[in-house]
Amino acid sequence: MCIMVICPIPNSTDFNVKLLPHEQDLSEFLREQVQTAFANKTPLAIQGSGSKSFYGHPVRGEPLSVSRHRGIIRYEPTELVITARCGTRLSDLEDMLAEHNQMLAFEPPYFGADATLGGAVATGLSGPRRPYAGSARDVVLGVRLLNGRGESLKFGGEVIKNVAGFDVSRLMVGALGTLGLLLDISMKVLPRPDHESTLLFSMSRDAALTQMNRWTNQNWPLSAASYDDENLRIRLSGAATALARVHQQLGGELLANTEAANFWSDLREQRLAFFQGETPLWRLSMAPAAKTPNVSGSWLMDWGGALRWLKTEQACDSIFREAEALNAHACLFRSTFGSEFQPLPPALAILHRNIKLAFDPAGIFNPGRLYADW
Repeated sequence: MCIMVICPIPNSTDFNVKLLPHEQDLSEFLREQVQTAFANKTPLAIQGSGSKSFYGHPVRGEPLSVSRHRGIIRYEPTELVITARCGTRLSDLEDMLAEHNQMLAFEPPYFGADATLGGAVATGLSGPRRPYAGSARDVVLGVRLLNGRGESLKFGGEVIKNVAGFDVSRLMVGALGTLGLLLDISMKVLPRPDHESTLLFSMSRDAALTQMNRWTNQNWPLSAASYDDENLRIRLSGAATALARVHQQLGGELLANTEAANFWSDLREQRLAFFQGETPLWRLSMAPAAKTPNVSGSWLMDWGGALRWLKTEQACDSIFREAEALNAHACLFRSTFGSEFQPLPPALAILHRNIKLAFDPAGIFNPGRLYADW
């Protein structure tokens, strides 16, 4: 059951946490801005650091920056929960977690030094650890937001066992700010693994796909698996003795720690050679064991095969059709002319529009960012 309440604005000084530089609560200011926009039917383009502004369609609206609405409100290391404002930089958040040997397990990509927590949630993007530790949507426990009328609403909570409003909180993940203006976000965090090692194998793409699925089903301590340019890399996380035992059983070349860390970081941040150039970049989500779509171009596999990156000049419609035939979801992630999302089936589109109307009846939040007509 989802619980929604009109909630007061919290005061960060009520909690015993270390203050961040320029920390401030702009909830009241942001609420006034949204209320004015609602009254005047003025569309708003919600902005953070701009690190992911390439993702989605351009928004025509008055800029509303949330980058100064920042600060960690509550952090309970023993409870594995952290609550922070949307403009909090991911780097500040992860620095604080690292002090307690904890992490954001979904490895959010930054795409810019000033990337924010709100941007990570709004885009819903996850890094290489996602299949093995959960996605951005999996770790969101609760949110506080402004709806399209400027009302402050709270969903979910700050305790892992408290699931009231859980699904509503998760609706905000990947919505690209079209449902509401996120104010505060509570997330589950995880302990950092004691040790990590990366193994390198040379093989064909089909063989790599088979191996990744086989190893996942054998319950190895995998935390990442990626294939590119005839090379399969898997990351193992856990106790040193367990990792050594798996290496002995699987074989492969053990990469130096620095080389391995750089590779996974470059994969997450799209700094690898594969991602360079201006050829349109597609993102396809599918079953890990699914065959490679019949589309010409260059491929890179992540998430053990569940995420396929494609560089191709092929027309959008043909890629969407191929993805639909494989029960996959395709998105034109980067191109010189923006992003393009796979069209929704009519019944699902109606459901999405109804949810949009419930949260944003005047359609002022990021109109057209996700789909052109709302």
